[in-house]
Amino acid sequence: MTEWITALPGLFSPGVLLKLAIISGVVFVGSLIAIPFMLVRLPVDYFDIRIPRPWMRGRNPILRTIGRVVKNVVGVLLLLAGLSMLVLPGQGLLTILIGISLMDFPGKRRLEARIVGQRLVFETVNSLRARFGKPAFVLAPAGTSKEESA
Repeated sequence: MTEWITALPGLFSPGVLLKLAIISGVVFVGSLIAIPFMLVRLPVDYFDIRIPRPWMRGRNPILRTIGRVVKNVVGVLLLLAGLSMLVLPGQGLLTILIGISLMDFPGKRRLEARIVGQRLVFETVNSLRARFGKPAFVLAPAGTSKEESA
């Protein structure tokens, strides 16, 4: 492992390493601001899979499609940033959670509930919400399942 780390400066120029460090710092600071901002604005039952979560219901279909594409692109970017933050400075798991929450794919709600249901993650997001005077998230009881809604 140390051989790989010592070889890293030889693979990239100092300018590239500086740019990567700056990007990493910006993403780190951005995640410290954006993640709490998003988590405290979610409804208390957001991760309860028993509650339907329609998105942009009643809006123009073209606007819905454009919004869904933008939402999924941002979700993928946050997922990738969160994955990189698992080894770089930042709130990796929370960023991954927000990225997954923005994306649309089968089983997403169960995956979100499973991630938030992890004791450490659940305590972290709820303590963050408590700091801003928001109630703790409500999760479905274990073993509860319901078909996802769009």
